[in-house]
Amino acid sequence: MILNNEFEPIRDWAKDKGILDNGDPKTQYLKLMEEAGELAQAILKKDRLEIEDAIGDCVVVLTNLAYLCNLSIEGCIESAYSEIKDRTGRMENGTFVKDK
Repeated sequence: MILNNEFEPIRDWAKDKGILDNGDPKTQYLKLMEEAGELAQAILKKDRLEIEDAIGDCVVVLTNLAYLCNLSIEGCIESAYSEIKDRTGRMENGTFVKDK
């Protein structure tokens, strides 16, 4: 899987704001939970624009969190995809349940 690198501008922004030099994985994780809560609210309200914004915010925070953990978001995505790409399963109540 090849990704277009849309993450570099996020890292540049985070570097300019001091997040990458002075940030902490724990506080970025808390920020991710805050953004996930906003996403949950937007989903419940069926507010498409807020859903889009919240998903984007989660991606930004995950990009920063990966960097602070000496990882790249690209590598994390590649690793996750390589693990699930051949997975089989079925949908149950709107959720994919993998085969054992």
